[in-house]
Amino acid sequence: MAPPPRVVAFVPARGGSKRVPGKNLRPLDGHPLIAYTIAAARGSGVFDAVVASTDDPRTAEVASHYGAEVPFLRPEELAADLSPDIEWVEYTITKLADTGRRWDAFSILRPTSPFRQPETIQRAWHLFRSRDDVDSLRAVERCRQHPGKMWVIEGDLLRPLLGGAPAATPWHSMPYQALPPVYEQNASLEIAWTRVVTETRTIAGGRIVPFLTDGHEGFDINNGMDWWLAEELLRRRMASLPAVALPAWST
Repeated sequence: MAPPPRVVAFVPARGGSKRVPGKNLRPLDGHPLIAYTIAAARGSGVFDAVVASTDDPRTAEVASHYGAEVPFLRPEELAADLSPDIEWVEYTITKLADTGRRWDAFSILRPTSPFRQPETIQRAWHLFRSRDDVDSLRAVERCRQHPGKMWVIEGDLLRPLLGGAPAATPWHSMPYQALPPVYEQNASLEIAWTRVVTETRTIAGGRIVPFLTDGHEGFDINNGMDWWLAEELLRRRMASLPAVALPAWST
């Protein structure tokens, strides 16, 4: 029998954030935001290692406090606003391999999804492992803004983004419930075989299995309003955070 695949969790946490400054270290219900992703990863039992990728020494200190490894800092040129994920993923996999640490698969768990639970990761890993014909898995949810109701401006006129409605009524005039299901990715998790990075220089490959998140598992904090909503969901007990067993970090 083949040994189980070795899998690593990557927690990307750049030091810079323009929309919510310092969001990865900003306290949410007693702990820095990044603590909940590390706790979910460690609590899932899926990973052989949890590695934080950051360019910021303070973020590295906090991530280490909560149980993540930070074997090296990410170079500044791979931590810019427009840096694609493949660059830091490729760099991290290569640096780890240089020290003799090689992985069959990896997962990207972004700190901006604090309501992702250990059970969420377990479900996703089980689905990924149940498919021998895929390169990766990506978390998705039903879209809120349907592309059938989106437009392109051409000159001084509007053109529907999507044409080809099967009936006389165009997509943009149909109720949401009558539109074909469309899914948007969320930031809660991705899983891929490491070979995808070397073979395709992407983090997803071509065959991607969808993982439908449930409830607030895919909630993503991107701006100040999202942060307010996360606090409100907690206050009203409409969402829950992964349990953090370690004491709160303090400077």
